[in-house]
Amino acid sequence: MISGKGNPNSEEFSEKIGILYSLSYAVRMMPRKGYTPEGYFEYTVYPLEGVWDLTEEGRQANTLNKDELLYTIMIRQPDFVTEEVVNKAFEIVRKKGHNPLLNEVTFEAMEDGLAVQMMHVGSYDEEPQSFQQMKNFIKENNLEIVTLKHREIYISDSRRTEKSKLKTVLRYQVCHK
Repeated sequence: MISGKGNPNSEEFSEKIGILYSLSYAVRMMPRKGYTPEGYFEYTVYPLEGVWDLTEEGRQANTLNKDELLYTIMIRQPDFVTEEVVNKAFEIVRKKGHNPLLNEVTFEAMEDGLAVQMMHVGSYDEEPQSFQQMKNFIKENNLEIVTLKHREIYISDSRRTEKSKLKTVLRYQVCHK
């Protein structure tokens, strides 16, 4: 995973996505490079995920300023991926050329706990309507949102999918009242 602040439409954000995919594909292709991790199986690289929040200034604003977004983006890894496998992936990517973003990437386990989620279909700018549906569901079911941070799992590739057909899983951590 790698964290940052700012607009997800920026070049910096795209570069961070790129380094995550480079590492993920390095793991996926290890057997073709002569190294097969214990427990390895053929799989499709998992979708990009992001945990999103706002700076304090962003929370005070009446409208969303994407420059005030805080994010941690990640790509889930299969259960066979150990610290040794991660180190090997870093080594493979380093051999392809110097990338200072490698120093910002961490490998961590992340667990959401009790959550409410839904599939949002449409552009990212239309997500507030889906979040409102989720908030209504949460209230109706005697739950409460733990934090305004939320997770998004990008099922569709935004570079290849029409905006109106983008599929994104939206998830809030919740607890019982």
